[in-house]
Amino acid sequence: MSGLKQKYIEEVIPAMMDKFKYRNVMEVPRLEKVVINIGMGEAVQNAKAIDAAMQDLRTITGQQPVVTRAKKSVAAFKIREGMRIGLKVTLRGSRMYDFVDRLINVALPRVRDFRGVSPKAFDGRGNYTLGLKEQLIFPEIDYDKIDKVRGMDITFVTSAKSDEEAREFLRLIGMPLKPH
Repeated sequence: MSGLKQKYIEEVIPAMMDKFKYRNVMEVPRLEKVVINIGMGEAVQNAKAIDAAMQDLRTITGQQPVVTRAKKSVAAFKIREGMRIGLKVTLRGSRMYDFVDRLINVALPRVRDFRGVSPKAFDGRGNYTLGLKEQLIFPEIDYDKIDKVRGMDITFVTSAKSDEEAREFLRLIGMPLKPH
């Protein structure tokens, strides 16, 4: 069992039950999945960019990314329906816990001038999305082997009913949220 899952069982569940007065352990919010998305506008001109980003994402997550395609044609962006325009990975189970553990304890502290992540990025349904500006904060990525600095969106999908529950849940698992 990963360290984060153990922390969730031993520390987070009792603290959440105490704070929100849940009657049943199953009411406590849990991490359902983590979705990492890289939207790549440059894939329109450079088809090789997708392959390089795919390798980076595979290295970071340990899982094969899925290519996302354009749903509609947009002339202003020179995009046709069905063009490859991004990548995503959905992590669940032990891979998810390992990734979140690495993100919180290794990757985020490597961000320059890091003071915490925004506490305002909740969607109203208990999910949290975090935007990263570069993939280099992950120690698995070798600086010499990347062709371009790419950002990514990381969405934490929780079973929390409200943003307040999700905020407390993420704070307890160790997410460095800025005080708001």
